[in-house]
Amino acid sequence: MKVPDSILKFLDEPYLLTADQVPFYQKNRYIKLKQVLNEETLSFFNQAITRCVVQMNTVDTPIEQRSTYGKAFLQLFNLWREDEIVKQLIFSKRLGRIAADLMQTQGVRVYHDQALFKEGGGGITPWHADQYYWPLETDKTVTAWMPLQATPLELGPLEFSAASHQIVEGRELEIGDESETVIQQKLRVTDFKHVIEPFDAGEISFHSGWVFHRAGANTTAQTRKVMTIIYMDKDMKLKNPENKNQINDWNTWCPGATVGEVINSPINPILFQRSN
Repeated sequence: MKVPDSILKFLDEPYLLTADQVPFYQKNRYIKLKQVLNEETLSFFNQAITRCVVQMNTVDTPIEQRSTYGKAFLQLFNLWREDEIVKQLIFSKRLGRIAADLMQTQGVRVYHDQALFKEGGGGITPWHADQYYWPLETDKTVTAWMPLQATPLELGPLEFSAASHQIVEGRELEIGDESETVIQQKLRVTDFKHVIEPFDAGEISFHSGWVFHRAGANTTAQTRKVMTIIYMDKDMKLKNPENKNQINDWNTWCPGATVGEVINSPINPILFQRSN
């Protein structure tokens, strides 16, 4: 099995942002972009990623016996290192350029990727901010959240608290029951807009590391299949870890990187770089 030439060509083509989309992202630290992937590309990688997840998954505990985090989704990491076909999507210039354009950087590296498959009957994904886990010096990070199918509300699409990257309270919390309760209470007394919307097929969202987000439960019998790519500024430096999770991330996703220096490990390659 190989990636069709038509898809490889499509993944090299730029997705041009409009004049108001970058300012929208910079203000709100999230954005949803329609028709980033065409039907052929989405269908092909739905199959490829699903096959990879089935091969990699080791979770066999019944969903009702899992923790809140375990009920939220099956989570598989760095598929690009496991499957050459999936790697073509993760390394695509089309997606990397969007990340660089939104963050206004000269280029982006991969931090890591992850498949997030919320099974039928799967629970909520609690409120959290991703960058709690990351030993990264700046907030020049963005996650592409790619549903592999149209995602109506009953499947549990990603929800955002627009512009909530300004809130410091709650950043110190792991994802779980406490983060859901504490952050929800904090957001209730702010004016930040809670964005809950379905995703069309081919629509992708991008959110920064400090914006708070969650997802609802999957109330259907169908699996909500999502692929994510976490990008960071190509010049991102490693910071001194501030918690045990950041120490773990340093060892796992930035092996060999040095505090205070650009993260240039073999598994953090540059995926897109401007030529000028």
